[in-house]
Amino acid sequence: MDVQHPAPRFDDRVRFLCELARRLHQAGTSAPRLESAIDHVAARLSLRCQSLSTPTSVILSVADRGDGDSALAGHTQVLRLAPGDVDLRELAHVDRIAEQVAGGAMDIAAGHAALGELAPRRGPLADAAMAGSYGLASGAVAVLLDGAGADAAVAAAIGAAIGGLSLLLPGRPNLAAGFEAMVGFLAALAIYLANAFWTPLSVTPVTIAALIVLLPGLMLTTAVNELATQHLVSGIARLAGAAAVLLKLGFGIAAANQVAQALGLDRAPMPVAPLPPGADWVALAVASLAFCVLFRAALRDWPLVMASAWLGYLSTRIGGATLGAEFGVFLAGLVIGCASNAYGRWRNRPGALVRVPGIILLVPGSVGLRSLFFVFERDVYLGLDTAFSLVVLLVSLVAGLLFGNVVVAPRRSLS
Repeated sequence: MDVQHPAPRFDDRVRFLCELARRLHQAGTSAPRLESAIDHVAARLSLRCQSLSTPTSVILSVADRGDGDSALAGHTQVLRLAPGDVDLRELAHVDRIAEQVAGGAMDIAAGHAALGELAPRRGPLADAAMAGSYGLASGAVAVLLDGAGADAAVAAAIGAAIGGLSLLLPGRPNLAAGFEAMVGFLAALAIYLANAFWTPLSVTPVTIAALIVLLPGLMLTTAVNELATQHLVSGIARLAGAAAVLLKLGFGIAAANQVAQALGLDRAPMPVAPLPPGADWVALAVASLAFCVLFRAALRDWPLVMASAWLGYLSTRIGGATLGAEFGVFLAGLVIGCASNAYGRWRNRPGALVRVPGIILLVPGSVGLRSLFFVFERDVYLGLDTAFSLVVLLVSLVAGLLFGNVVVAPRRSLS
């Protein structure tokens, strides 16, 4: 039975709705899901809300249902926000608070206060874990790209250094603007130096692995999904943002290549000893553990996050071995879409806990970076061919996720 509370004032309901939208945006929620969640909660609070979400803002136009369907909006709020990062822990907390307020188990004032108390986990230990997870993810991806032990070691070391540098970004807008170009240059140059003076490396795969956490593969996938669901403003803006990140990374790597050539560091690749069979499964376990930290999942959700990453990877391997890479990505998207929606309906929790880690190894950010490699090397034809492969993989993945929504309908709330 719902607990009955005095009817909240219009301003209090709008204030709660604005704070909810801000928190969802900060947790990395896409435009379709954010707008759907806000409209759903607004209806439960006897409000009529027109919402518009973009990667850098949320606009809410709200009217009281008690004033009639023809009443003009009594409040319009523009929230100017920085692009959100995936934060599964905060998303789960926001989901729980919103469900309790919408269901009447928590009053508006308590709900607003609970949202305001949510804060990112910061401190020396959390920062060290985040930097270390960058390194673990980079080293694991180097192995998954068929690298040798030295490749994984160099990628992990550079990835951890990038993770440490990323902790300096908050409060430093000038550094943040050129961060991708700077670390792309430093990472590529460090790889050339290691290849010349320490041990032979697979330079291109190691470069991709070292920068894997910065590649906007998830952003590209979200952008195509938003375009496919007719959220055109957000989709185009997010697509442009992803392209800007790729261009900055590509420029930094190209600049490092020129410096390496001038210094005579661009030596011919040499064969490297492969890792023993089964190393890729160890790398998958390490990568899935790193994703738990990178996506800021609560400790209770770590097994779920890791299992979701394994499910997506196994699905695409099985599908790819059967009918090709594109079908493998489509099948994995379908499986993850169904699994995330089923989990959300079963446990009444956000399906993103399954969906985001499930597709992270499928998003083709590295393909986009490879296409820029070829363009900067003046091989425009191969660059365009690789860019077309990027589009095909993105469409296959998004189609799988959309088909998953048809097979298993998502939650009618913060999914």
